[in-house]
Amino acid sequence: MRYFLENDILKVEIDSFGAELKSVIRKDNNREYMWYGNKKFWGRTSPVLFPFVGSMKDKKFSWQGKDYPMGQHGFARDMEHSLVSQTEEEIWFCLKSNDETLKKFPFAFILSIGYRLTKDQVEVLWKVENPADSDLYFSIGAHPAFLCPVHGEKKKTGYRLTFDGVSEIHHHGNTLDTGLAIKEDLILPLTDGYATITDDFFDRCTYMIEGNQTGKVGIADQNGNQIVDVLFDTPLFAIWSPEGKNAPFVCIEPWFGRSDSTEFSGDISQREFIQCLKAQEKFEAGYRMVFYSV
Repeated sequence: MRYFLENDILKVEIDSFGAELKSVIRKDNNREYMWYGNKKFWGRTSPVLFPFVGSMKDKKFSWQGKDYPMGQHGFARDMEHSLVSQTEEEIWFCLKSNDETLKKFPFAFILSIGYRLTKDQVEVLWKVENPADSDLYFSIGAHPAFLCPVHGEKKKTGYRLTFDGVSEIHHHGNTLDTGLAIKEDLILPLTDGYATITDDFFDRCTYMIEGNQTGKVGIADQNGNQIVDVLFDTPLFAIWSPEGKNAPFVCIEPWFGRSDSTEFSGDISQREFIQCLKAQEKFEAGYRMVFYSV
């Protein structure tokens, strides 16, 4: 079911399937800012990644001597979430572990996902609770896709990725066939805090940026007019658009977790950036998106 939030500036649409943000429109220019999920390029808009972010080595994870098959980015994005509460400017959904999830992910959890409007911003709120008497291991992340270009151009070439407070970005790439992280330290040089999108910019890899290098990443048009900013406090984030497709969107993805590295061997508790909740503990995090009039 689709739900709507609205204030004087924004109108937002959310699908209870995956608790996924589907649309953000500014009222002053009637502009849509979110990718509309055309399967020709990518059939999603802004899935929440849980209980895993990225790919697992050999498409499985291990726990207490048992292997569990698992696809990329977990399963919460492909499940119906229950509506908990709604006002004009805020909404909350919930997904709880059940017999189905426990067969493929042997941990009890309560996942709550909220959306809140404040002026020209959409705040995304995550809560993960451990209702069990044993540890809960998980990752969680965002995957919002923003339309780019926005002025009718045929390509996003010449648009800019903006990074606050840094002169270069250190990142890891990934293997395009398996999605696993490559440990090599790669450098993306910036000019006045931005990188210009070229024809082949996204053909090399997913850009996975670790180490809290910045907490604000955005997209600007060819003239430097800011379209959107994403603000976050996460241990890493990613930037992605489908390689070789000239896809008309860019994803900016705050993450608590990522794909296994090509060298990884171990169980779920040893995965890099894995989160661990002790019995009855709660994890709370999120990020904000600012939508500018352009």
